[in-house]
Amino acid sequence: MSIALAKQLREGTKKSHTMAENTGFVSCFLKGVVDKGTYKNLLVDLYLVYSAMEDEITKLSQSGDPCVEAISYPELNRVDSLKKDLAFFCGTNWLDVLNNASPSAKAYAERIHYVAKNSPELLIGHHYTRYIGDLSGGQILKNIAQKAMNLSDGNGLSFYEFNLIDDEKAFKLKYSDRLNSLQINQGMVDLIVEEANSAFKYNMDMFQELEGNLVAAIGKVLFSFLTRKSRIGSTEQN
Repeated sequence: MSIALAKQLREGTKKSHTMAENTGFVSCFLKGVVDKGTYKNLLVDLYLVYSAMEDEITKLSQSGDPCVEAISYPELNRVDSLKKDLAFFCGTNWLDVLNNASPSAKAYAERIHYVAKNSPELLIGHHYTRYIGDLSGGQILKNIAQKAMNLSDGNGLSFYEFNLIDDEKAFKLKYSDRLNSLQINQGMVDLIVEEANSAFKYNMDMFQELEGNLVAAIGKVLFSFLTRKSRIGSTEQN
């Protein structure tokens, strides 16, 4: 009997996904309120998280672990894209700004390293939460960010471009099939779903720290007004 891991991940994280979209930072982002300073801080945090993820998956992929192999998709990797975006916003010395990563991003990266060392199967929860979320909402968020920050020719927006994936829908079906083919029991599935919800919580912690930067940029009154309104978009993982 199939464990339907992909479906259980999707169903088991719906509440967390909705909560993440309703954080003040994401709510403002979806409404087109994005300033370059806050966005730069987001890129710094994401670079720390994705570096941890891709470093660990690269190392573990040599072990032949089927769970790690199931999420080993080089075409999803984001580190090189983040390097381009950071160089655009911060210049040639962009490495210097990595010291400004938020405590939440550091905690997130530490969790990824811990899981990779102690229970690499749980990396699936983190991988699904970030990469499939990015792929699902990438074009929507790219267009919003481009208009909000008045960017042209895709400059500073490489993070949202998956140039090695021609058909997003077909890729996500392949990804789901690979997860569903894993020979793991329901107990492990439950742990992976729990870890995915934990990943959403780490993301929400990062977003909440970014809210402080955004409030400083746009003002408390406007921020409060924007976050009272209902959401106008969604990046739900289909």
